[in-house]
Amino acid sequence: MIRHLVHLRFRQDVSAETKSTLMDKLSGLSGHIDGITDFQHRPNVSVETPLVRGFLDMFWFDFRDSGVRDAYLNDPVHQSIGAEIVEQLEGGADGVFVCDIEV
Repeated sequence: MIRHLVHLRFRQDVSAETKSTLMDKLSGLSGHIDGITDFQHRPNVSVETPLVRGFLDMFWFDFRDSGVRDAYLNDPVHQSIGAEIVEQLEGGADGVFVCDIEV
């Protein structure tokens, strides 16, 4: 299984409602792409503020295998949602950090 972790640094003017809408759109990918086994999102509650570097929101997908992850990465619906998210981030693509791990 592949866990795809994504950490986000939203601009300060982005509302909680906008963030929630974006997370709902991502959640919908679970029914769109076969092999997504879980989707979660959470706020970062770390007290190590200097190390957090403003990455205060995160989400992750669990994929059955790397083939499902690759299908997700190439999926046009995912890419559209991703572009919407990047528009809301501080520094655009500099406001996202991705890490994939085997679980």
